[in-house]
Amino acid sequence: MSFSDPIQLAHQFLEGPVVRPALVWWRLHRFLSPQGYPAYFGVFPSFAAARAWLPHSPGFDHGPLATEYVQVRTQKVFAYDYPVLWWLQHAFRCGAAHVLDIGGSVGVHYFAYRRYLEMPPALTWHVADLPSIVSIGRTLAEQQGISALTFTDDLPLALAGEHDIWISAGALQYFEHGRPSGLLERCAMRPGHLVFNKLPLYEGEDFVTTQNIGEGCYAPLYVYNRARLIHDIEALGYRLRDCWPVHERSLDLPGYPERSLPSFSGLYFDLLHQMPGLNS
Repeated sequence: MSFSDPIQLAHQFLEGPVVRPALVWWRLHRFLSPQGYPAYFGVFPSFAAARAWLPHSPGFDHGPLATEYVQVRTQKVFAYDYPVLWWLQHAFRCGAAHVLDIGGSVGVHYFAYRRYLEMPPALTWHVADLPSIVSIGRTLAEQQGISALTFTDDLPLALAGEHDIWISAGALQYFEHGRPSGLLERCAMRPGHLVFNKLPLYEGEDFVTTQNIGEGCYAPLYVYNRARLIHDIEALGYRLRDCWPVHERSLDLPGYPERSLPSFSGLYFDLLHQMPGLNS
């Protein structure tokens, strides 16, 4: 490295042994303040340990957190949505029509994507999320007379349904037992198409960290080993067809540069063959 690269020099200085402890202390206090959104902090062995460390909060089960989704994300798509749109349309053309949207908030994907997708006439779009968010979503669907869009706050019940597409965008990592392969092992009928977006994947070992999610709320989340997550899904009879970087999402973890992520990831799988299990 030459002295002509001031950004790398500054980064090396801030992460050095002299400045680093003070910087981490400052970032901790900022993380715990209203200005800390949407920062991440800490490495923990489990969700329980992370929750014990965090200030008490309702996490995502807090109505005001849905404001941006209702006002903005139901109305438009973003760059990271386009691969999802592509593979959803592919699934619909293959005959799929029953969607399980895990962590789909107020139905944001249905509302935003319906402007761009040719939806099947028999479409059902079932969203599984937390009670306060589901309540807002139901009201929106009722106000607009949308019968295809339904909601539940009971994920195990949703897994017992028959869905041929699963979509989850930026949500699985916040479920304590939301590892994709684990959910697939519990479902009644394995879907033919899996569309996962905004996942924190990297090359190291799985770990738990925490995030300031706004409105005075905090949540633990997993960061997954990329190869293991993909392997575990493929072992259930799936084939990875596509992957893409989500540059709009990154994870900067104070004190742990080796665990930081420059971008999140999206993945699309289709089912090659059923494996023995609940739906065999």
